[in-house]
Amino acid sequence: MKKFNSTGVCIPEKHYMADVRKKIDKIKKMVEAGKYFTINKPRQFGKTTIFHLLKKELDQSNYLVLKLSFEIMSTEVFKSEKVFVENFLKAIKRIIRFSNSQNKKLLLELIERNKKELNNLTDLNYFLTDFIEISEEEVVLMIDEVDKSSNNQLFLDFLGLLRSKYLLQAEGQDFSFKSVILAGVHDVKNLKLKLRADEEHKYNSPWNIASEFSVDFELEVAEIASMLKDYSGERNINLDLEYFSEKIHYYTSGHPFLVSKLAEIIDSEILAANEESWHKDYLEQAVKLILQKNLPNFDTLIKNIENNNDLEKLCTDLIVDGRKISYNQDNPTIEKGELYGIFKKENGRLSVHNKIYEQRIYNYLISKIENELKTDAFDFRYNFIDEGNLNLKAVLERFQTFIKEQYSCRDREFLERNGRLIFLAFLKPIINGKGFDFKEVQISQEKRLDVVVTYLDQKYILELKIWRGEEYHKQGLKQLADYLESQGMEEGYLLSFNFNQNKEYKNRELTVDDKKIYAYWV
Repeated sequence: MKKFNSTGVCIPEKHYMADVRKKIDKIKKMVEAGKYFTINKPRQFGKTTIFHLLKKELDQSNYLVLKLSFEIMSTEVFKSEKVFVENFLKAIKRIIRFSNSQNKKLLLELIERNKKELNNLTDLNYFLTDFIEISEEEVVLMIDEVDKSSNNQLFLDFLGLLRSKYLLQAEGQDFSFKSVILAGVHDVKNLKLKLRADEEHKYNSPWNIASEFSVDFELEVAEIASMLKDYSGERNINLDLEYFSEKIHYYTSGHPFLVSKLAEIIDSEILAANEESWHKDYLEQAVKLILQKNLPNFDTLIKNIENNNDLEKLCTDLIVDGRKISYNQDNPTIEKGELYGIFKKENGRLSVHNKIYEQRIYNYLISKIENELKTDAFDFRYNFIDEGNLNLKAVLERFQTFIKEQYSCRDREFLERNGRLIFLAFLKPIINGKGFDFKEVQISQEKRLDVVVTYLDQKYILELKIWRGEEYHKQGLKQLADYLESQGMEEGYLLSFNFNQNKEYKNRELTVDDKKIYAYWV
């Protein structure tokens, strides 16, 4: 029986997988057109699986696919041309040995006959000419993790070899690979090279022959549905394909790892033994569970933000302040964030790639504020629980007192920058273990931030905003009422941060479009 897989390459015979034939067909057309190109995607974004499926597809046509990975090659391999050539030939030999090439024997004999005489890249160049000429299939070179040893002159010389053969073949003066595909996190044509410790970084450029690669690896709703359909059919599980495929896409934006992980969590951690149906609330449970897990994917996400102050500031601008930021691929911070899979372009603007990442980053930012909070909220958490229900009004009243006592003397800039995070850090120990808060961005001129708070099976809509005058306040109330209507709820809460010196700590019970709104000012 197959299973969901969220680690390593996905194998159709072993794993429930999305049907990504459309993506494979697009890449195959590039190969057939003789394109040389790079596939640059963040880690755990499906590169290795796409490589596997593409090779499988090309193997069924008239191609000899040399698929290797620089990940298995040690750093020592890239310190000497001779050692590199030896290991490159060993990799090719292994691939041919397990291939269905029509002239496998002849190609293996060619390698054996020449391997002792190949000492450098020039020798390798002429060998590849002979190798490709005698091959009865068109030869495609695929290299995964190509950026592992890219900060190295030998790597650049190897790219130069491929470029030279490509250009000479176009002139009818050489035999070269039908197509070359390089895959990694970084784009090799934009990598910096540093040859000596006293040198400045230099940009390399031997890969300017590369064609543009524009195939999205994010899974579409229909592709997610294909995976769930395969699962439900084999396991005889009843589930609403349309609902779950759309909702999983909503939370993940089609991130392959997150899609598989959510489905895996529902199947292995939520679905009871012998249970035959997925209930709709299982997905929200899975989202809550995945955000609590220490996954390498999340570790990398947070590490990249921690190690780059510019990324942390931009994440804060987007997630906490709700700023509208235009997407500009020439902005180095945006480019870096996209490289790490943190950001994406959405309707011409910059946004966090998916809601799972957004929430994980959001939790990380809250945790940094928690360290300095001096609150008794956790010790008195049951003061805020009334007959099993979260008394959010009591929480907001206690927060008013907390801010007045602890932060009345803090500078305005600090509070304006961190006010929302302070409240969320205050709230977290109260609902911890039994509750969950998830952010919904509803951007307006007030820079609003809607938070969906759940406690057991109860749900609350809380809006956090900065006070910018009565007129904007009225607009915010109307927008909150509209949001409550869209969520099928009758009550909501509004917390306004007023940074004026003569501010008043107050609360009001308001009715807007038949919706009851409890408003608090701090």
